[in-house]
Amino acid sequence: MNDKTIQLLDRTFAFCVNTLKFLNSLPDDHIYRSVKLQIAKSSGSVGANYEEAQGASSKKDFNNKISISYREARESLYWFRVLKELYPDDIYKESFEKHIQEAGELKKIFASIKLSPKG
Repeated sequence: MNDKTIQLLDRTFAFCVNTLKFLNSLPDDHIYRSVKLQIAKSSGSVGANYEEAQGASSKKDFNNKISISYREARESLYWFRVLKELYPDDIYKESFEKHIQEAGELKKIFASIKLSPKG
């Protein structure tokens, strides 16, 4: 496994853990629970599918897992934008921006892997 792969595995793992910690820090309200659950699932799926891609049985299997990671990063980005609107307090603004930026960067990385000749 090369250094870039290890770094991306670590980055997607951190994305999930940081997302879960952040969601846990938000005030709990039953109206927002479903959105928070969606983000928790999609953020974890980004890294889980990339991890699975490392043990892919074929190039097609690898590309499928990368495509799922890409879609889950997109979904995470969407739900973070929704949640940011639901929690408009300035005290969360910086954290939301950080998570939105990371989801966007992961989306771009997985899009790039999908389009690469090796992908």
